[in-house]
Amino acid sequence: MVDVSGKPETVREAVARGALIVSREAFEAVRGNRVAKGDVLTVARIAGIQAAKQTSALIPLCHPIPLDHVEVKAVLDAAGCRIELQATARTRSSTGVEMEALTAVTVAGLAAYDMIKAIDRGAVLTEVRLVSKSGGARGAYARAGERS
Repeated sequence: MVDVSGKPETVREAVARGALIVSREAFEAVRGNRVAKGDVLTVARIAGIQAAKQTSALIPLCHPIPLDHVEVKAVLDAAGCRIELQATARTRSSTGVEMEALTAVTVAGLAAYDMIKAIDRGAVLTEVRLVSKSGGARGAYARAGERS
């Protein structure tokens, strides 16, 4: 692991996004809450939050950090037959929280896939990316063309 013991603790926040592209049949099942395993959007949100809390156990060399806040949103986009995912993670630490936000989005998408795979095995988890980060010595980052 990188030695961060000399870095000051600051408030750090990261926002990540991704999407699960599904068939129209799967989309309608999710929208109508007719998926056999239950409420896909709620389970995806909870899975993402749990994943953020476990990031250092999943990603080698990732520092375990105390999370002050994690929020995961899962929103349906009917035009694209997509479940849009967004995670925001915040900490007061000496290292960043990007990996926690990215892990939350990814696992939220995987949980949603697990719930709809009986309807649509061809669903695609895509576009996982860091949208923005703040705090730390290197300052803020914002992906061009996206608002956080």
